[in-house]
Amino acid sequence: MVEMSNQFVFNTFAFLIWGALVMWMCAGFTMLESGAVRTKNASMICLKNIGIYSIAGVAFYVIGYNLMYVDVGNIIGSFKFFYSSSGAEEALLGGDSVPAAVIDEVLGNGHAKMSDWFFQMVFVATAASIVSGAIAERIKMEAFFLFTLILTAFIYPIVGAWTWGGGWLAQEGFSDFAGSTIVHGTGGWAALAGVLVVGPRLGKFKRDGTVRATPPSNVLVVTLGVFILWFGWFGFNGGSQLALGTPADAIAMTNVLVNTNLAAAAGVVAALAVSRQVLGRIDLFAGLNGAIAGLVAITAGPTMVDHQWALLIGAVGGVVCTVGIKLLEIFKIDDVVGAIPAHLMSGIWGTLAVTIAADGRFHIQLLGIVTVGAFVFVASYVVWQLIDMTIGLRVSEEVERMGQDAGELGIEAYPEFVLMPEPYDD
Repeated sequence: MVEMSNQFVFNTFAFLIWGALVMWMCAGFTMLESGAVRTKNASMICLKNIGIYSIAGVAFYVIGYNLMYVDVGNIIGSFKFFYSSSGAEEALLGGDSVPAAVIDEVLGNGHAKMSDWFFQMVFVATAASIVSGAIAERIKMEAFFLFTLILTAFIYPIVGAWTWGGGWLAQEGFSDFAGSTIVHGTGGWAALAGVLVVGPRLGKFKRDGTVRATPPSNVLVVTLGVFILWFGWFGFNGGSQLALGTPADAIAMTNVLVNTNLAAAAGVVAALAVSRQVLGRIDLFAGLNGAIAGLVAITAGPTMVDHQWALLIGAVGGVVCTVGIKLLEIFKIDDVVGAIPAHLMSGIWGTLAVTIAADGRFHIQLLGIVTVGAFVFVASYVVWQLIDMTIGLRVSEEVERMGQDAGELGIEAYPEFVLMPEPYDD
């Protein structure tokens, strides 16, 4: 009984503390995106990101979690809309005299029920955050929030039901430890659909086919955002061990964190090494995205004990991301922060790389990538189009030129940089 109690406490603590680290990734996305956009849109980025986390939390509580973990065939009879602590846990909290059977039921689950909900919820917010940066600087706030609601309440939970919820892909043997496809692929496909529907920013692609450079407005903030994401990723991947109650769990979690760190570092080095050949310069932004690409790539299978494979997987992820940035320019797809190369393209590579050192089967991994991609892209494309036909997706040309901070919010992130007429007395 004491051993079970200790495992229960450590497992629950792991869900909560790692979940809190993943929640902190929202700050990383906010910093990365607000530094990557022009200063006239930074306030909108801040509002969108705190809105993402809040909408995701409510939507996943009311609808998403139950849709993800309830058998779809029986969903009408068992759907409760709200997720809450078990009756056994409530009984354990409610009095001094608790039957042994109740205690056994609680401890037998291995962790507090709501700790699992919390850990799963922060992953949903991460998927939605990927979309935000790709379509920044030209999409209406209310349109983006509506899509976020649909993504977090329905699209992501359906993907989760197929996989982590024990659905058909899980039964086929699809392996995605912490979500290279389930989380990052979902966010990446939704982002790709969004940028195709909303189109590029004004003036991004010139009539002669060349690309107008739009460098980050605040490199320091972008770099800080990447470091926060790197830090939060230890919770993202480490927490996905889903247990910390035994020495074996602790060893496995250690390997996961080491591999996560090695892959990110290798992604940076590889991206910088090829950036001159691919982009024509040693590119800081490519190096920063290389870190994220390495992290995304290792997320599907960070459990290997031969750590050199993590270096290889992360390095290839960095190269894939850098080449992907160039490909988007060639096809005139405007992704403000490089979210599609970093999360979608590197996520595809990482999911396939599970076959190298984490016992995945190539054809099953490919099946998961294709089916998740087809579903998320088509569903997202339809939703984006419907939103565009109803309330409209894109801000007016005047607002886009002025900036969404002044045009939609009436508050500038950097007011001292804005020339205002001098006040005077009548």
